[in-house]
Amino acid sequence: MRELSLGQAVDRAIEDAMARDRTIVLIGEDAPMLRAPLFARFGADRVLAAPISESAFFGAAAGAAMAGLHPVVELYMVDFLAVAFDAVLNHIAKLEGFSGGAWKAPLVIRAPSGGWYGDGGQHGQSLWGSVASIPGLVVVVASTPADAYGLMTTALSHDGPVIFMEPKLLSEDWLEFLGRGGRDTVSFDIPSAGAFGPVPGPPHAVPFGEAAVRRHGDDVTVVSVAVGVHRALEAAARLEVSNISCEVIDLRSLRPLDSRTIVESVTKTGRLLVVDEDYREFGLSGELAAVCLEAALSPRFARVCVEDTLPYARDLESAALPNVDRIVEAAVSLADV
Repeated sequence: MRELSLGQAVDRAIEDAMARDRTIVLIGEDAPMLRAPLFARFGADRVLAAPISESAFFGAAAGAAMAGLHPVVELYMVDFLAVAFDAVLNHIAKLEGFSGGAWKAPLVIRAPSGGWYGDGGQHGQSLWGSVASIPGLVVVVASTPADAYGLMTTALSHDGPVIFMEPKLLSEDWLEFLGRGGRDTVSFDIPSAGAFGPVPGPPHAVPFGEAAVRRHGDDVTVVSVAVGVHRALEAAARLEVSNISCEVIDLRSLRPLDSRTIVESVTKTGRLLVVDEDYREFGLSGELAAVCLEAALSPRFARVCVEDTLPYARDLESAALPNVDRIVEAAVSLADV
């Protein structure tokens, strides 16, 4: 076991996979600088700097994947996926379906996601609900270094496109690079259990479509991903004092979704609380409610999500995101019969 940060775990998984598989290449803006150890080990033929044009290098990555390579395409942050959305929505996601399986696009999009560090509504979004709605894509979100390594390992052996969401608040490199430089007086509520932790070596892999039950309970099922898992665990510890027992589920994979684990838990508790750093309407929270309804369940339901455009000011941003106080309040309301 190695103690790594979440970002280090992702880098290590990519490095281990590149050492095994010469078809894996990394493409991104400033990639030789940001991934200097990979550049030093594998050289300019496999760690490639891209121009500041996501539409250009995403299109190039799609062609490279069709031609036999397995690109890791890096975004500065998931918000910039909008610039490359044509390549993702209309080409990468649909290639296998349109060709009847004759063509595939094995690539991984590494997309730093989320807020909590004061970078505004154009930089602090999560957007996993938006991309998970697109057929043909696999969408995964890590909440611990071990899962980050395991999910990236699985992604790099998958024969189709994977969007790997990397929570920026849990990745010290991204925090330092994007949000914290020059603001030393600002504090960040970073869950230490997600930012650092033990990571098994290869061949550690986390299968797609398997959620993890992070805490067992009987009264309320709380489902989340990324930073929301750690906020939910803190809320569950608080609620235990009030004799409210929460079961906390970390989805890890949004598409494919582990509906079975959710249904089994909600069958037991009769209550479902979704904690989602993404937007409330037309997103993950509504999908999980539908999963339960389609399984003939009718749980008491609540959701703690982002209601509107994220504000830039740190205090306002923290209030807008699913913080622990909001989770506790929602769980108490559900459990109050």
